Amino acid sequence: MTKIIRVLIADDHPVVRKGLSALIRGESDMVVVGEAADGREAIQLAQSLQPDVLLLDLVMPQMGGLEVILQLKAEEQSVHILVLTSFGEDDQIYAAIKAGAMGYLLKDASPERLLQSIRDIAQGEVSLDPTIALKLVREIHHPVEYPPTDALLTEREMEILKLIARGLTNQEMAESLTISERTVANHISGILGKLHLANRTQAALYALRQGLVSLEIS
Repeated sequence: MTKIIRVLIADDHPVVRKGLSALIRGESDMVVVGEAADGREAIQLAQSLQPDVLLLDLVMPQMGGLEVILQLKAEEQSVHILVLTSFGEDDQIYAAIKAGAMGYLLKDASPERLLQSIRDIAQGEVSLDPTIALKLVREIHHPVEYPPTDALLTEREMEILKLIARGLTNQEMAESLTISERTVANHISGILGKLHLANRTQAALYALRQGLVSLEIS
């Protein structure tokens, strides 16, 4: 008997969610177990519903897709994550893959490609958009020559990096800088991508090693 693949959809656009849901429900070996409109809801539903595959957009309210990946992996959730996004920028790709995503597709992928990717991801296989795979191969063989310095970061990203090292939550950072949590999450994603770091802990250690903050800061 074929195992039914349980899919959770996380995207802040209702039309996208409904379209994906309709596509998946047309397959005999898949079922949509839930839909999330923001990052926090995606985590809550992943924890409660235990889906096999999470279709995840990277840019969402409350909490960005990268943070969703990091938290679910930190909790050792068994869900396999397939990023489905409009963004093909290198820093987004590397950060998402390093954080634990097993697949990365752009939203212009064909329905057939998406469905096959879901099946591959459910089996524990990696599935990448051809253009994404090419970028990763190029990165492996000819790494982009990013200087290992915080000079890559914008002034705002530097502020957020220091706050990460001080242990502030996204909500606390948003309140401190008078910006939205979504903006904070996007900046964190940019920081991790630019510095080729896998998570917030590595970012905090980086900030400490670079002398951006001291261990005495409470």
